[in-house]
Amino acid sequence: MSYFDAASGAPLHSVARQALLASLDEGWADPARLYREGRRARMLLDAAREAAAEAVGCRPDELSFTTSGTQAVHAGIAGVLAGRRRVGRHLIVSAVEHSSVLHSVEIQEREGGSVTRVTVDRSGAVDPAAYAEALRPDTALACLQSANHEVGTVQPVAEVAALCREAGVPLLVDAAQSLGWGPVEGDWSVLAASAHKWGGPAGVGLLVVRKGVRFAPQGPVDEREFGRVPGFVNLPGIVAAAASLRAVRAEADREAARLRELTERIRARVPELVPDVEVVGDPERRLPGIVTFSCLYVDGETLLHELDRAGFSVSSGSSCTSSTLTPSHVLKAMGVLSEGNVRVSLPLGAPEEDVERFLDVLPGAVAAVREKLGAPAPRTAVEEDALVVDALGKRCPIPVIELAKVIGDVPVGGLVRVLSDDEAARLDIPAWCEMRGQEYLGEEPADRGTAYLVRRVS
Repeated sequence: MSYFDAASGAPLHSVARQALLASLDEGWADPARLYREGRRARMLLDAAREAAAEAVGCRPDELSFTTSGTQAVHAGIAGVLAGRRRVGRHLIVSAVEHSSVLHSVEIQEREGGSVTRVTVDRSGAVDPAAYAEALRPDTALACLQSANHEVGTVQPVAEVAALCREAGVPLLVDAAQSLGWGPVEGDWSVLAASAHKWGGPAGVGLLVVRKGVRFAPQGPVDEREFGRVPGFVNLPGIVAAAASLRAVRAEADREAARLRELTERIRARVPELVPDVEVVGDPERRLPGIVTFSCLYVDGETLLHELDRAGFSVSSGSSCTSSTLTPSHVLKAMGVLSEGNVRVSLPLGAPEEDVERFLDVLPGAVAAVREKLGAPAPRTAVEEDALVVDALGKRCPIPVIELAKVIGDVPVGGLVRVLSDDEAARLDIPAWCEMRGQEYLGEEPADRGTAYLVRRVS
């Protein structure tokens, strides 16, 4: 089995495993106690904190260990917003942040705060100027991920951090995906990360709060972790997390070059091997091991099952794999094709032969899904000068399949009106038009669902 979902959770690094087992024997006592076992545990905790701080590029007393990257994000956002409440209650985030950030946004809005969501371009990157425009006198905090978890696009953190610093606004960086590859550049103020993203154990996160940042921990607090994170520390997990972070950093440059070559191979060859594919994400400014592409006329969930049967573990942002039947908020914000979406995220040490085997298997898997799915004969009718396709009640990728089947039935310049109540159609029909050289005219209300208008130009 080839595991290609390291962006969700990397396999436990061998150094992490060794450190975890060793610290289970040495680090079980309370590091706050003064007796011998407690002092030994404290030494392990201090050494882990120093190692993690060195990797991040901060002071040890600025770094607290949490139970996850999600907790670090939630605690970081809540603490800064509370600490700067006198400044205002305005929060800035990008439209492609991790769900942990977006859940904090929901709380901020529910409690009466205001939020500005900065849009991204088609590659998934923000424009620093958009952050500058969003800054206000009442802005308490800005948030920006270091790199996107779904498409791998690296964000201009240093530029945004400089603009925020000039305005006196702290910037929180979600560095979960990138920290294993190197420190986050720029004059950021708060940072969150998660050990299981770089090969450490699950259940350990990092929260860094720079000196001088107003921070008021929310909820019950105690004396542990500088008062930022309550509760008894998971010392064996922390030791393993710090040890694995140091280990992956030591091999990061060499492994990054190798994985970049492999992902570039996927980016280049998938469109050659599989028709009707869109590769998404920035082709240059991206993480080494992530490549994402979307396939027209493919049910994402079925494709993932096909690849799983062939021995590949991958993930997807397609609405066809979601119980909500809505496309990934990241793909939606980028305005790219969502149906048949596949994210390949290679772990450290991923063999070249596994990538080659994936490229061999993928065309047959996509063809099999397209054949299984078929395309039910669309019900069409001529309504004035437009051909109407009734795709109501049908989920992705059926609306696009039915559009593709009938576009040739109208003359050049003619219109097709696709009726659909699937949220994914709002993203996938315009993407299909761009890929096929047809003109997307927009949407309009219908008796049921939405009508999407397409003009045939070729």
